[in-house]
Amino acid sequence: MTDIQTTPTTAADPTVAAGTAQFLTPVVLGMQALAVNGKQAHWNVRGANFIAIHELLDSVVDHAQAGADEAAERIVALGLPVDARLGTVAEKTKATAVPAGFTQWQDIVRAVIADMDAVIADLQAAIEGLDEVDLTSQDIAIGLKQTIEKDRWFLVAHVAE
Repeated sequence: MTDIQTTPTTAADPTVAAGTAQFLTPVVLGMQALAVNGKQAHWNVRGANFIAIHELLDSVVDHAQAGADEAAERIVALGLPVDARLGTVAEKTKATAVPAGFTQWQDIVRAVIADMDAVIADLQAAIEGLDEVDLTSQDIAIGLKQTIEKDRWFLVAHVAE
C-alpha cells in the first residue's frame, strides 16, 4: 500500500514542469487580463455597432477565461502552483489598452485587439519555447493561439477599411 504522504503529486520531470511554467505562466496572466479587460469593454462599449460588439466581447471573454484555465491547469497538473491573483495579473501583464469608461465601439475594438496582440505574442513565445520542453504543453498553446487569433479576426473585421 502506498503512503499518500510520500506519493508525488505528479509523475512529471521537474525540469519539464519548470520549463512549462516558464512559458505558460505569462499566457495564464495575459488571458486573465484579457478576460477582465474584455468584460470592461463589453460593459462600456457605445455606438452604432453596440450589440454586435457587446456580444462578440462576451465570446472573447469566455475564450480568454477558458484559455487561462487550460494553461493554468497544465502547469498545476505538472506539479507547480500558479499565481494569477489580480495584483499579479496587473503587475505582470502588458494588457492596458482598454479605457475605464464609456467608449465608442471603434476605440474599444482597437483597444481589445491591442490586448489580444500582447497575449498572442506570449502564446507565440510559448509555442517556440515549449518545442524543446514539452510537446503536450505546446499543443495547448497552439490551440489557444488559434482561438484568440480567430476572435481577433472577428474584431478586426469591424474596423477594417
